[in-house]
Amino acid sequence: MKNGRRIGFDYGQVRIGVAASDISGLIASPIATLQAQDPDLTNQLAKIISEYEPIYLVVGEPKHLSGASNPSLEAAHQFAELLKTVTEIPIHFIDERMSTLSAARNLRDAGHNAKSSKTLIDAMAAVSILESALARERIAGHLD
Repeated sequence: MKNGRRIGFDYGQVRIGVAASDISGLIASPIATLQAQDPDLTNQLAKIISEYEPIYLVVGEPKHLSGASNPSLEAAHQFAELLKTVTEIPIHFIDERMSTLSAARNLRDAGHNAKSSKTLIDAMAAVSILESALARERIAGHLD
């Protein structure tokens, strides 16, 4: 695997979970939860990308369990278009069908209740998305 950080995003119309890997691409950690409607969102994204200097970005694709498209999937693709306005770093998509459920379950198992953990759930969902990308990269040697 190539050295360099990677950043994963769990896009939601209210909140955007953000996670980053270590330089070796082995560990993903939550770094932020952004407000999707914040007028300063573009600047916040640019600042995170500048600070972490990732080699690629990953955006979760919220498909239906059947794999069918939906409005959330379109919104995630629009978010990727926003990312392209602040960086030329490659952007990949990862199936995220179970990431939020998995994050909520893991936090509940750790003793957090869902109501008080909403922002943490989004960041942990981004971790799950990024971990999927890292695993695919380790197995295939690339994300494409």
